[in-house]
Amino acid sequence: MKRPSPPRFLARRSYRRRRLIDAARLLPVLGFILIMVPILWRPGATAAPDTALGGLYLFAVWFGLIGAAFLVARILARGEPDAGDGETERETR
Repeated sequence: MKRPSPPRFLARRSYRRRRLIDAARLLPVLGFILIMVPILWRPGATAAPDTALGGLYLFAVWFGLIGAAFLVARILARGEPDAGDGETERETR
């Protein structure tokens, strides 16, 4: 007798949770890329780099990453998905 095939799709709640975990894992990579952007900037009319603009940009990126991490952590802390949402033990391996 054939084994029943696992469900093709995950439950919506667990799928969204996994994508949110993926987003949390990518935040440091995104942060690194965004922080390295000022290196590529060309100076304006002068030969000296625009330090003030670069500093404002870095602080904006920094606060943005803190805000994004806070939101992701808050959503993930709401709780684990329900056991009855269609996810089986075999799918979590």
